[in-house]
Amino acid sequence: MPEHSLHGRRILVVEDEYMIANDLRNELEQEGAVVVGAAGRLDTAFELLESKVQIDSAILDVNLGGDDVFPIAAALIERNVPFVFATGYEASTIPARFNGIPVCDKPIEMHKIRKVLTEI
Repeated sequence: MPEHSLHGRRILVVEDEYMIANDLRNELEQEGAVVVGAAGRLDTAFELLESKVQIDSAILDVNLGGDDVFPIAAALIERNVPFVFATGYEASTIPARFNGIPVCDKPIEMHKIRKVLTEI
C-alpha cells in the first residue's frame, strides 16, 4: 500500500456545500476511503458521532451555514479522532485551542488532503 494511501480509512466529511461535499466523497472513494456520511449541519454531524459508526479521521468545513464547526472539532478531540479543517477563511479565524490542527485551504486539492490525512 502506498505511503499516502487512504484505502480503507473511514472518513467523516462535514461540509455544507453540496457540490464540494459530493466532489470530496467521489475523490475520497476513488482513493479507496470509505466516506462516513457527508454531514452538512452540526446536528447531523453529532448524530454520526454518537452512532456506533467507526470514524478514523474527518474533514471539517469551518463554517456550516453560519454555524462554527468547533463543537464537532472538540468532540472529535475527546474521541481521539484526528481531523483537518477545510476553509476558505484565514486560519486566524480558528480559535487558539485548535492550534496544531492541520488546515487545508479551499478549494481543496486531493493530493494535499491525502497527505494531511495520512500524516495525522
